[in-house]
Amino acid sequence: MSRHDFTAAEFAARLARLRAALAEQKLDWIVLFHPVSILWLTGCEAKSYQSFQCLFVAAEDRPTLMYTRASDRAEHERETLAGAVRVWGGQEPADPLEGFAVIARELGLPRGRVGIEVPAYYLHPHHYLRVREVLGAALVAEPTNLVAGLKAVKSPAEIAHIRRAAAIADRAMTVFLASVAEGRSELELAGEVYRTLLAHGSDLPASTMNLVTGERVCYAHGAPSHRRLCAGDAGNVECGATWHRYTSTIGRQFSLGPPSARHAELHAIVREACDAFIAEVRAGVPAIRPHEAAKRVIAGAGLDRGRIHTSGYGLAPGFPPSWGEPLALFGGSTDVLAAGMVVTVEPPIFLPEENIGVRIIDNLLVTDTGCEILARTPRELLVID
Repeated sequence: MSRHDFTAAEFAARLARLRAALAEQKLDWIVLFHPVSILWLTGCEAKSYQSFQCLFVAAEDRPTLMYTRASDRAEHERETLAGAVRVWGGQEPADPLEGFAVIARELGLPRGRVGIEVPAYYLHPHHYLRVREVLGAALVAEPTNLVAGLKAVKSPAEIAHIRRAAAIADRAMTVFLASVAEGRSELELAGEVYRTLLAHGSDLPASTMNLVTGERVCYAHGAPSHRRLCAGDAGNVECGATWHRYTSTIGRQFSLGPPSARHAELHAIVREACDAFIAEVRAGVPAIRPHEAAKRVIAGAGLDRGRIHTSGYGLAPGFPPSWGEPLALFGGSTDVLAAGMVVTVEPPIFLPEENIGVRIIDNLLVTDTGCEILARTPRELLVID
């Protein structure tokens, strides 16, 4: 993604919405650390999230300021809509928090009311403590999910990106299924998927591929291994495709040859749970309701012990290691679905004591009256002859 991936008007509208939210919360500034928040507002796709970086955004109409490592200056200046770019480091090591303190004083943050994001993965605990020290009493809030809430409902242009990603994911799944054969390793098959993704315009996905077969099929997030497929193997695969970092995921269950009775039974239960989930998805519905519908199906089959994974979550533009949004379709969620959200459906059953697991993954575009399944790959248990 870059500033060229959406119109200047769309970026301006996003910034205006954030400023309105800051005013509502009586904040003069917010300091953003999550790379997806920075991307959503400026178009920044740089790998600078690997080190300390942040975007200063004022509630009043004044330029944003991006603070990042020196090695990424050119990309931020040429590819993003940041109002100004300041850097730390370069030829020799440097303490980024020294520069942060200088910028904060220059902008007047210690004299205002400031909020900061505290995201998982992207803000080191030592840096967090130093940021709090610099801001002192001016730091009055940590609205980590403020931007995430603003971008949960996708614009038509964002939905078009997600549809493009879904089409690439379908293509990769078709190639994968055609490549499954006795004697091939999981890593070989993963290579076919990644080749297809990249050859058809996908960025590298934010999260690595899940691919497990045989006795490994009970691993909920197993990466592809050197294991070679054998006749009769059960298998589970999930991959994500991205278009300008907007992600679509797909997961399917397969069998190399006729499936066992147990495999077929569990797949039927999980498919029923997914269908129950999908039937509850529409604008205005509490996000917990689809989860509860899926949970009832699995619990009714006496298999609630195997439900060891979320039923669904919101999908975002992604940076490693995650493409998920805070929007949760799971126990305890207080979120409410709205038209234009994109969520996953994936209530599973994993039974390590039986060396078996089943999960079907699809993405749903929420509408006023229901939802649209974005993938076109069949949702049946896919039998490879």
